[in-house]
Amino acid sequence: MQRTILITGGAGFIGSHVIRWFLEHYSGYRIVNFDLLTYAGNLENLRDVEHNEQYAFVKGDICSKEDVHKAFAKWQITDVIHLAAESHVDRSIHDPLSFVRTNILGTATLLNACREFWTDGGEHRFYHVSTDEVYGSLGADGLFTETSPYDPRSPYSASKASSDHLVRAYGHTYGVPFVISNCSNNYGSHQFPEKLIPLMINNMREGKPLPVYGKGDNVRDWLWVVDHARAIDAVFHKGILGETYNIGGYNEWKNLDLVHLLCDIVDEKLGRAAGTSRSLITFVTDRPGHDMRYAIDSAKISADLGWMPSVTFEEGLALTVDWYLANAEWLNHVTSGAYREYYDTMYTHRNDR
Repeated sequence: MQRTILITGGAGFIGSHVIRWFLEHYSGYRIVNFDLLTYAGNLENLRDVEHNEQYAFVKGDICSKEDVHKAFAKWQITDVIHLAAESHVDRSIHDPLSFVRTNILGTATLLNACREFWTDGGEHRFYHVSTDEVYGSLGADGLFTETSPYDPRSPYSASKASSDHLVRAYGHTYGVPFVISNCSNNYGSHQFPEKLIPLMINNMREGKPLPVYGKGDNVRDWLWVVDHARAIDAVFHKGILGETYNIGGYNEWKNLDLVHLLCDIVDEKLGRAAGTSRSLITFVTDRPGHDMRYAIDSAKISADLGWMPSVTFEEGLALTVDWYLANAEWLNHVTSGAYREYYDTMYTHRNDR
């Protein structure tokens, strides 16, 4: 194998798409999926590749030095694409220490392993996948760029900002070869239904209320997860070491407008009367510290690496709705039992990232 890439959090939403993309496009790579399989990690997301000879799964905790070192030693890891993270703002508000542990300590544990194992003088790369939320909140105008000052507003975004700083510090202090990307909201298949789009689709499917924070005026930039996987490919292979690349969809939507669009798409696909799902919209008390607007300037990755989104939001959203409606069994499984209890108690009024 030309490279053996450890992809952390590979059983999750974005990670599973990245693994599938790399397996489909790079026959000379071995992909090692390193995942603890917490609530959002699901090996069913990768059922179609589990017998691929280029693919291996390792159940492990990025915060465990023993787990990480065993994986590095056994598989002779040459590169890391670090996606494992606690990633939901609402969960971070209720349990901030879990986010500190996973996102900060876990990142440091991986970086230490790179320091200790990558001493052969060969080519290596630690690719840290981060979020636009580290930049804080925008007003009505402007876009986040790679030079925007950090201004995290939630325990989640603060923990991701901390991990970004750690990666840069290890690069400067120890020479760990790194690249970083900060992306906007992802959507697509296999996303755990605590997030806005799959939550709304599932509630429409079941005839449940569609909770919208405040007045639904908060704005997010949406990125199709397959386009994100394409961007990760570009940054991993062509990104300059030590650089940061922002990845966005050039696709801003108010939450309420997005829910309206979803309602219309789902009603049409299910053969329901127009307005059926819109009647389920319920406005709920806003989330503490809810950032008003995120929007990414992707000019750098477009100019330097030649990446652009491949679908419009309407096209990507239609594909996404089709997948969730065709995979009701997957939705029922991930929201059953303990998932269902949590989903029904904490997320009866959650939306957004």
